Amino acid sequence: MTNSTAEQIQFRFAEPADIGLILTFIRELAAYEKMEDQVVATEDLLKEWLFEKKTAETIIGEAGGVPVGFALFFHNFSTFLGRAGVYLEDLYIKSEFRHRGFGKAFLKKLAQIAVERGCGRLEWWCLDWNQPSIDFYLSLGAEPMDEWTVYRITGDTLREMGAPSAGE
Repeated sequence: MTNSTAEQIQFRFAEPADIGLILTFIRELAAYEKMEDQVVATEDLLKEWLFEKKTAETIIGEAGGVPVGFALFFHNFSTFLGRAGVYLEDLYIKSEFRHRGFGKAFLKKLAQIAVERGCGRLEWWCLDWNQPSIDFYLSLGAEPMDEWTVYRITGDTLREMGAPSAGE
């Protein structure tokens, strides 16, 4: 890395004034992942969940005062380790800043946060088709968890399952 790239990145925790920027990053990430139709987040929702309920944290990376990307993460818990972990929900680097070491700098920062907080792991999901990211993660020593399958309940199914039963 040269002084003009990732060594020059500055990280800061997002503040409520960054909500518009965060939503822009989310929409750009969704476009990259071909999932734009799934973004229903709004600035009001982000304000509520990130800054009022504080269910997740966001770090913004800047180089020369220009935002280059973001990482949104939260704590999960490993019963086997008996301690929390850091779960990286989203990591996004703007296209013009890719391949310059910023992604690695973000993951290093997240690893530092995990270590400082006494967490036992840093983990994330990656789309199966995203080979450039998979190759990048493997180059850092990340291990795929091939023996696990993600399950999800959303939308009407979630509402129906979460509705009170008769007599509750």
